[in-house]
Amino acid sequence: MGDVAIPVMWAGNLDDTLEFYRALGYEVTQQQRSPYMYGSVERNGYGLNFYRGLQDTRSGEDVQGGCLVMVDDVEVLHKEFSAALRERYGRIPIRGVPRISRFRTGQSRFSVVDPGANSVTYIQHNEPEYEYGGSRKLEGLQRILDNARILRFSKEDDEAARKTIESGLRRFAATASTLDKAHALAELTELAVAMKNADRAAELRTEIDALDLTADERVEIAKHLQIAADLEQWLADSD
Repeated sequence: MGDVAIPVMWAGNLDDTLEFYRALGYEVTQQQRSPYMYGSVERNGYGLNFYRGLQDTRSGEDVQGGCLVMVDDVEVLHKEFSAALRERYGRIPIRGVPRISRFRTGQSRFSVVDPGANSVTYIQHNEPEYEYGGSRKLEGLQRILDNARILRFSKEDDEAARKTIESGLRRFAATASTLDKAHALAELTELAVAMKNADRAAELRTEIDALDLTADERVEIAKHLQIAADLEQWLADSD
């Protein structure tokens, strides 16, 4: 048997931390209070471990730790975790500690921050390699949209994504296809929903309605806009 590394994260309030993971479907496999606090949880054959010295008085808000977990179906797992957190807290926590990041179809990762402020990132097996700045296989506004996708999904930076898309729309206004412009506006609509700017989301939907799109293109954009509608529903269940 080869060497095995077992990362150990900050326990914070150990009872709260273990209860959080229990709510997500993990099994608590170890819990002790002396000679130091230590706990571990397990799910699907992997474990997460937590430690805190008895004299350690750090606040969980001050701790930054975490790990990566590779999974088979990240989208299904996010839905499962969202439902579990809604059941546990009466809402989906998306700010503060603990919290879960949002997710959309096609995304390859999301993160959960536990009560000890550890960030556990769940990543789809065989996640495609990111090309920061956008895929070199794409050009113009399509490359801008790919770069914005990376800013949102990997860095979770909505504001940078918004600025990138708006700048791209101005830069490629004369050369981008009407369909690509519609996709850009749909991305901005979703970002407006995420940032809880309902007025801006409505304005963007109106701009899309005014575009000269074919019937098939409108069907395609309607599917894109459904992502924003799904996000609105998910946020309605959050704080």
